[in-house]
Amino acid sequence: MNLQEYISSGIIESYCLGIASPEEAATFEEMCRLYPELAAARNEFELQLENHAFEQSATPDPAIRESLLAAIAEESVPATPVVTMAATKPVKKFSWLAAASVIALIAVSALAVTFYQKNKKLEKSTVALQAQLDSTRLQMEELARQQSMISNPNTAVVSLVSTETTAKPAANVYWDSTSTDVYLVVRNLPELPTEKQYQLWALINKQPVDLGLFDAGNRIILKMKNTQKADAFAITIEKRGNTGGPKGTLSASGKML
Repeated sequence: MNLQEYISSGIIESYCLGIASPEEAATFEEMCRLYPELAAARNEFELQLENHAFEQSATPDPAIRESLLAAIAEESVPATPVVTMAATKPVKKFSWLAAASVIALIAVSALAVTFYQKNKKLEKSTVALQAQLDSTRLQMEELARQQSMISNPNTAVVSLVSTETTAKPAANVYWDSTSTDVYLVVRNLPELPTEKQYQLWALINKQPVDLGLFDAGNRIILKMKNTQKADAFAITIEKRGNTGGPKGTLSASGKML
């Protein structure tokens, strides 16, 4: 068995993402014991997946938690305004009742203002927290969609091999011809200068069709533009924000089997 072809087949991604069959997983584990190079490639991809998961997670702002706890604590024991009465001469009973009514009115008004302010503060903190929860939910739904699409038996896997002399697998394209969804799993693409970007192309009747610009970085699973047809895929290095056809150098390519 050609080890490089075995790595390029997508078995590492399938094993690490949990979509390999039991037989494929058992064979892969045995191959890892026999070939340290394969085990190292597996460990590297697992680390990339871990970094990707951390990057996609949304950590709630600590300030929101503090403000929520403070607002709840303050509401549970509302501060009651203290009104100091100056000593005066005795007055009639009705005067005392009138004074007590005024004091009660002042206290209730102050208490209402206090509750209003704290409720507004709590409402603002709740809205911010809900926004973060919604963002996290959308990210989790997208990750689940990626997992479902990659594990779909109708999804074609195309290994894009680097044009360097080492000819390492640079990325894998997962293309579902039914839904037309395209995902790119980045493997061995070095980061580029800030003025450069990678661009994925679908080759249809030898004509390149833009599937989107991207940066390498730590994001190893990328949602690209959809395509209904593809004879092959290629990655070029272009100027950032490139429009029109490919103008840069070819970085990796792979044909549909």
